[in-house]
Amino acid sequence: MAISELKGRKKKAMETPRERFIAALECRPLTGRVPHMELVFFLTMEAFGKIHPSHRNYSQWDQMEEKERQLHRKEMADLFVDTAERFEQNAIFLHPNPNTDEEILQLIDLVRERSGDKYFLMLHGDATFGIPDGNHMVSFAYRLADEPEKVKAEAQANVDRAVARAERFRKHGGLDGFALCADYCLNTGPFLSPSQFSEFVIPYLAKLIKAYRDMGFYTIKHTDGNIMPIIDQLVQAGPDALHSIDPQAGVDIAEVKRRYGKQLCLIGNVNCGKLDNGTDEEVIASARYALKHGMPGGGYIFATSNCIYTGMRLARYQLMLDVWRKEGNY
Repeated sequence: MAISELKGRKKKAMETPRERFIAALECRPLTGRVPHMELVFFLTMEAFGKIHPSHRNYSQWDQMEEKERQLHRKEMADLFVDTAERFEQNAIFLHPNPNTDEEILQLIDLVRERSGDKYFLMLHGDATFGIPDGNHMVSFAYRLADEPEKVKAEAQANVDRAVARAERFRKHGGLDGFALCADYCLNTGPFLSPSQFSEFVIPYLAKLIKAYRDMGFYTIKHTDGNIMPIIDQLVQAGPDALHSIDPQAGVDIAEVKRRYGKQLCLIGNVNCGKLDNGTDEEVIASARYALKHGMPGGGYIFATSNCIYTGMRLARYQLMLDVWRKEGNY
C-alpha cells in the first residue's frame, strides 16, 4: 500500500462528526454517511429515563449549593452527549437551563470536557422578528403601519444585543455556531408579506448573519412553514444552511435543491406529521425522498422537518434512522 493511500485512510478514519457536519454546511462533497442532526430530541425520558433539560423547573436554583448545581449541570451535559452518541447525531443544539450567559459557558465547557471536539456545538441565536404569539399579533401589525421606524430601531437593537452576546461566547471558545430559530411562516405562507419581510426582517437577519460569520460562527436559519414566497430573500441573507424545508407546508426539497443547492446547505424535510401519525410506509417514503433529493452533490444534513418532539413515538424516529443508515450513504 502506498504511503499516500495509508495517510488518506488514516485521515478518513480520524474524521469527526463535527468535521463532517462542517463539510456539509460548506457544501463540500462527502463520502460515507450523510450527516444527521435534530434541533431538539425531547424523548429523553423514553430513551434514558431522564427529563429533558428544557422541561425541568429550576425555581429553586438560587437556593442550591454550588455542589448541587454542578451535579445538575453535569447531568444535562451528559444527556446532550448521550443523545448525540446513541442516535449518531453530528451536532448538539444546547438548551441551557437556567438560560443565562454564565450557565451557557459552563455547559459548553462540560460538553467539551466530556466529548472534546467530536460534535458541532450550537445555541439559539436569532434576534429577528418571528411570528408574534396570539396575544400580540394584532398590536404588532398595527406597529408596522403606525410606527415603522420605531420597529426598525427595535430590530437593530435586538441584533446589537445578540452580537455583543456572541462576542462573549467567541472569546470564551468552544461554540461552533448558532441556530436562528425565529419562525416566519405558517403552512399557507409567511406571516409578513414579502415586501414587509424585506423591510422589517431581512436587513437585520443579514446583519446578524454577517456579524456571526465575521466572528467565525456558522449559522443555520430555521423556520417552519411555506417559505417559498420569501426563500430568495432568505438565501440572499447568507446563512450557511436552511432548516426545515417543511413538506407539511408544501415545500419540496427537490425544487429547493435544484434552485439553491449550490448556494447553501439544506437540512431536514423528513415529515414530522408522518412520524407522528402516519404509517410506517409513509415515514420510510418521506425519509427516502429527503435523502434522494437532498444528498446529490453534498450540502445536505438529514433531519426531520421540525424536531423529535414530546408525544412522538421513539420507534418512529428509530425507523427514520434505519432508512438513513441503509440508504443515506454517498
